[in-house]
Amino acid sequence: MVDFKENIDKLYSMMDNCNICPRKCGVNRNKGQQGLCKTGNKIFVASINVHTGEESPISASNGSGTIFFSNCTLNCVFCQNYPISQLGNGKEIRLDSLVGSILDLQKRGVHNINFVTPSHYSAQIAKAVYIAKQRGLVIPIVYNCSGYENVETLQLLEGIVDIYLPDIKYASDEIAFKYSKVKNYVQANQIALKEMKRQVGDLTVDQNGVAKKGIIVRHLVLPGNINNTKNALKFISEELSINTYVSLMSQYHPAYKSNEFKELSHSLSLQEYNEAVDYLEILKLRNGWIQNL
Repeated sequence: MVDFKENIDKLYSMMDNCNICPRKCGVNRNKGQQGLCKTGNKIFVASINVHTGEESPISASNGSGTIFFSNCTLNCVFCQNYPISQLGNGKEIRLDSLVGSILDLQKRGVHNINFVTPSHYSAQIAKAVYIAKQRGLVIPIVYNCSGYENVETLQLLEGIVDIYLPDIKYASDEIAFKYSKVKNYVQANQIALKEMKRQVGDLTVDQNGVAKKGIIVRHLVLPGNINNTKNALKFISEELSINTYVSLMSQYHPAYKSNEFKELSHSLSLQEYNEAVDYLEILKLRNGWIQNL
């Protein structure tokens, strides 16, 4: 049986010499020191809203209760949310206010609580969810992340998170460093995805098609990087399962610092996206979603 209080204490203790994420930068965030994520011990939130644009089992009919956290553990040059992730836009929120926001979203009828860019706030999120459950929270928790996760952190979130919604951005560390300034994305990501799958399994939905538990893996197809996409999808097929729900995203457009790279300075072509879609079929990855371009 999971001891949630003990796990929450362990998560907070990991911030003494911070190794919450795979960067393991070692600062004492509990004393307010900022890690490479530009975050100390305070919580900063950019928005709290009902979101209707997620994958259909997540948003469904009533929307997803989305809490968008400031800052990020990655430095993606193409980030479309860079004012929040890289520039830190957002307002400080106390833990008790975060709990209140969670419960307020539930009262508004959302299908789940969707924590976006949550990794560096894992300890605070776990504590807030634990308290909220004592006060009547019953809807699923979605952990909507970059996929760059420390497996030890994920293990301490077991039983807190119901639905994992991670990215698989890269299947090459060279590309990961080029675009996100991180050296060990692939290994960290692949171990993390396997741990998420172990905890929650493949996606399950209720009679209305609303997600209750499981993993959905997202991949954004980058222009000029079709082999990266194919290798990422191949990992899902071979190392997770062909039953995995995959959200293959076509929404790339130049943003932030992407114009520094010739291949990223233009939108994704229909030919590239169709090649990625065709590869889903070759791998028999038939669960999930594709987008119009």
